[in-house]
Amino acid sequence: MDKVVATAAAAVADVPDGASLAVGGFGLSGVPNVLIQALHESGVGGLSVVSNNCGAMDTGLAVLLAAGRIARVTGSYIGANKEFARQYLAGELEVELIPQGTLAERLRAGGAGIPAFYTPAGVGTQVAEGGLPWRHDGRGGVTLASPPKEVREFDGGQYVLERAIRTDFALVRAAKGDRHGNLVFNRSARNFNPLAAMAGRVAIAEVEELVEPGEIDPDAVHLPGVFVQRVVALTPGQAADKRIERRTVSA
Repeated sequence: MDKVVATAAAAVADVPDGASLAVGGFGLSGVPNVLIQALHESGVGGLSVVSNNCGAMDTGLAVLLAAGRIARVTGSYIGANKEFARQYLAGELEVELIPQGTLAERLRAGGAGIPAFYTPAGVGTQVAEGGLPWRHDGRGGVTLASPPKEVREFDGGQYVLERAIRTDFALVRAAKGDRHGNLVFNRSARNFNPLAAMAGRVAIAEVEELVEPGEIDPDAVHLPGVFVQRVVALTPGQAADKRIERRTVSA
């Protein structure tokens, strides 16, 4: 039951080339930076990543992206990541963009054992009808586009069929965790982290504070340890290293 691994490097040591990863975080909030850095240092490549976005500035998944370690991204937001946009338009990176709520539910469904579900999000658009560019040829053309999806009527409304997401591994960050893998997240840093962990067959959590089993009130647990296979305790310096994407202050 003790799921604590001594180092981040040891926790990701068995992630192979070509693995699929569900990664928590939203912008710079709740991003498992220490695990991502350990993965970068391992030299692994050809990764298929499922995450809301692919890092920001020079942190998070942007570290792997800049090093050319990511082959495919399933996400909702490219945003201000210029290298992400460059690789996508140059045909170096395959990208599946999907509605944010759909991404969240596809991850949750994968963790809950639900193979697919119907949603109204995307009906009447290329999300359902197909044709979204997944890979460009670098010359303004498209070499791979999304296929059409099944659309059915329920109670007079149209709904598109979406497949659940399961990945080989998941990387997440929590504010607190115990040795059994029970996790607590801090406010908005919860974001996609519980869902990503649920979707991964092997979920690895970096925690800012490691406590003993029983120290977390069961009612306070955001993600039960059944979904987590490995726990890495961060150093105080690693736990405190939290960057701000756009600092806003009042007069």
